[in-house]
Amino acid sequence: MSKPIMAKATAVWLVDNTTISFKQIADFCGLHELEVQGIADGDVATGVKGFDPIANNQLTQEDIDTAQANPLFKLKLKFYAAAVGEEKRRGPRYTPLSKRQDRPASILWLVKFHPELTDGQISKLVGTTKPTIQAIRERTHWNISNIQPIDPVALGLCKQSELDAAVQKAAKKKEADGEVMTDDERRKLVSTEQSLDMEPEPKIPAAMSGLETFSLSEPEGDPRGDMDDEDDLPDADSFFNLPSGDDQPDIDDD
Repeated sequence: MSKPIMAKATAVWLVDNTTISFKQIADFCGLHELEVQGIADGDVATGVKGFDPIANNQLTQEDIDTAQANPLFKLKLKFYAAAVGEEKRRGPRYTPLSKRQDRPASILWLVKFHPELTDGQISKLVGTTKPTIQAIRERTHWNISNIQPIDPVALGLCKQSELDAAVQKAAKKKEADGEVMTDDERRKLVSTEQSLDMEPEPKIPAAMSGLETFSLSEPEGDPRGDMDDEDDLPDADSFFNLPSGDDQPDIDDD
């Protein structure tokens, strides 16, 4: 743990209750020196209540006294033996309220154009949960009919570098597993910028498949044979096998 909890509130308390320099407070709280000066001037953290680091067991009075006497002294958090080895819990990225309604559209975009990404990678990119991703993958989301896929980079939910890193990681994992990738999958596994620079592959339209050898030139030889003479052409009656007028039977008037 390198910074105190409620760092800005702690800085407010130190500014109001001690004579420690702005540089010392900034280094201890993880802030910029000008930001601490803004707190002292009343331009920053207006209305923020100070957080006592001594009462909350983050500093000792001796450390503060030493820092006030020596401007070069660096404040450090109290050592917690029970906190050794503890790490910050990893979870989904925080998404502002104004952009949370855009997450389903970005999830659908990632699922559609980068299906190689795992649910965990998508969760970290756009700050969502795995049940939501699974619902969109299976198209069981309550609003799936109204969701349109939109690039999460365009929505501001993640950076292009983060998306490219996730895609490249998926590519390396696929190669390590020894799976054979199709051309379409290989195109999706490169970065977005590289994919946009690629030339499209020529493809024959589905409606013309099987006509690759079609030609407008006359075939060799005449398949009609000796049927060019008009005398050899059959008449219409021969097709229908109609009897001639003389062969029709007489019908009695009875």
